[in-house]
Amino acid sequence: MTETVRLAVDVGGTFTDVVSLDESTGRLEFAKVSTVPSDPSAGVLDAFAASGVAVPDVDTFIHGTTLGLNALLTRTGARVAVVATHGFRDVYLLGRTDRPMNYAIAYRKPPALLERADTFEVVERLRFDGSVETEFSIESAREAARVVAERGYDAVAVGFLHAYANPEHELRMREVLLEEAPGIMVSLSHELSREYREYERTSTAVLDAYTKPLVGRYLDVLSGALDRQGFTGKFLMTHSGGGAMTAAAAKEQPVNLILSGPAGGVIGASAFSRLIDEPNLITIDMGGTSLDASLIVGHEPVVLVGGEFEQMPINIPSLDIHTIGAGGGSVAYLDAAGALQVGPRSAGADPGPASYNRGGEEPTFTDAALCVGFLGTDAPLGGTLALRDDLARKAMTPIATSLAMTVEDLAAGILRISTAKIVGAVRTITVEAGRDPKDFALLSFGGGGGLVSADVARELGVRTVLVPPGQGAFSALGMLLSDVQHSFARTLLITSSDMGGAESEARFGEMEHDARRVLAAEGFAADRQVLTRSVDARYVGQEHTVTVVSPTEGADGGWLESAFAREYRQKYGHTQSGPIEITTVRVRATGLVPKPDLPRAEARPESRRPAPVGRRNVYRAGQFVEYSRYAREDLRAGDVLAGPAVIHEHTATTVVHEGDTVSVGAYGHLTVSIAATTDQKEER
Repeated sequence: MTETVRLAVDVGGTFTDVVSLDESTGRLEFAKVSTVPSDPSAGVLDAFAASGVAVPDVDTFIHGTTLGLNALLTRTGARVAVVATHGFRDVYLLGRTDRPMNYAIAYRKPPALLERADTFEVVERLRFDGSVETEFSIESAREAARVVAERGYDAVAVGFLHAYANPEHELRMREVLLEEAPGIMVSLSHELSREYREYERTSTAVLDAYTKPLVGRYLDVLSGALDRQGFTGKFLMTHSGGGAMTAAAAKEQPVNLILSGPAGGVIGASAFSRLIDEPNLITIDMGGTSLDASLIVGHEPVVLVGGEFEQMPINIPSLDIHTIGAGGGSVAYLDAAGALQVGPRSAGADPGPASYNRGGEEPTFTDAALCVGFLGTDAPLGGTLALRDDLARKAMTPIATSLAMTVEDLAAGILRISTAKIVGAVRTITVEAGRDPKDFALLSFGGGGGLVSADVARELGVRTVLVPPGQGAFSALGMLLSDVQHSFARTLLITSSDMGGAESEARFGEMEHDARRVLAAEGFAADRQVLTRSVDARYVGQEHTVTVVSPTEGADGGWLESAFAREYRQKYGHTQSGPIEITTVRVRATGLVPKPDLPRAEARPESRRPAPVGRRNVYRAGQFVEYSRYAREDLRAGDVLAGPAVIHEHTATTVVHEGDTVSVGAYGHLTVSIAATTDQKEER
């Protein structure tokens, strides 16, 4: 038994990716198996088998899953009740009563996760400072708990007013619920968010309760299956904030896993940016069901505090990931007006695209990529899945006939629509956030990222595309680089001049004490713990805040003025002259996990150059063009290729077009230099 293998598994909507690293040799292995929608844990066990690693030899297992996210998308989570302060029963369902799309006549607010009949109130009341206004009524609490038990709810979310300042009443409510309804799962708002704003806290608790039974059962089944196969290592889950947490902690607070799967790729992108010294990256992760776009700025991922899922606030730190329904399985169709559309509905893993020969009959992005020649029948996906060109063309024919188009023109149109949607997603996190895409390189990964990255970059004016090693399983690779992280926050309304005073230091000290205790309990020695302070700040009189990282422990308020102005200008394009107010103080606790060293690619002797393994006809701009076909496994560090070319590998395919050039870096990564368009040349 070597006990030096780290293994990561990323369960996607269509494929499950696995990466193993033998720490004694530095050898990385990538594999891909089909996701099992009816039993995701079976897909994980299949991934273990595909890795070729004996389960007892795995020292650390890191896992990312979209289970909670999918439950929210499909509304298949738990039956949840909400318990609130008397008189505040409707806080959750009323929300903020805003209208995010003012001029969309057909706009409808997404359906809530529960009905008003599922909300209950208990006599109790705290003031903003945590002092008691109305004592907790045990009789009122038991009455609500008995109804919850009688109706058979799966989980309960408790959100009392000002529980962030004093959690005593919420803790007592949990005791009553467990007495009256033994075994019921309870989510307390203060355990997830120690911040003001009762709606946001309650929403976070509801999302946690909604996913808790499903995630809990999944982790129990998976842990049990691994234990029976001899697993004795550490089991970690990636979380939405860009780190990892123990499976035990994830089971207790599954709201942290909603963006668990996509987070792996962003973590990997951040680490990879340091490795190749490319500080600013736009990332696009195109899987079978969706595409996730995010940013790396100064080698760090962009983190949001107070994100949303379908207008439901999640009051925990999470990576700024913009997700759209543009994956390899996205279905093409004609809308009511007869116009061609692509996604967001996906063929998923079952039945999958028509070309998979698994019963799918609708045309998808993958089928279109096959029809234009981006993909081919000569290079099986994952090394085993041979695509069927005849089935892809058969699926495309009805729409092509309806539009009086050739199959190739229809396929090219599907790819253009997908590219336009991806460009729009990138503009959302760059242009709309005050950033110029031209200041970034584009890092492309996922099973489908390499098919569209060159065209997306050209549309955005980005001149460099980077393709990491193992791009099809890069999210799983990123998980191997995850540190364990916990976030702590406390509401504290003070002016910037009071920053660093006794009150703020007391709040920071309290959180840092809790942080060190939690990390120590998880096995991290003091020299493997890193604590980072930050604050949420705004101009006095404003509603919303920006988050500013504190440069040093114990820093006074002087640093805040310039740092706040810089962040505020970046977000809003201007600054003001009014006083600054602190609303929340934060501590991020990081337990440093040993990082694997990515192996360097072998260099090719100067006397040799890479030779294509074949040719492929690609339909481009209304005609077929011959593209050279290369096997990425044959490329070596220092190789230079000229487009047009198709580079296929075990887990993905990269397409580069005429005028583009590709160089192979020290870690086997591809750097694609995008040729400028005529308009871009004229601009220069």
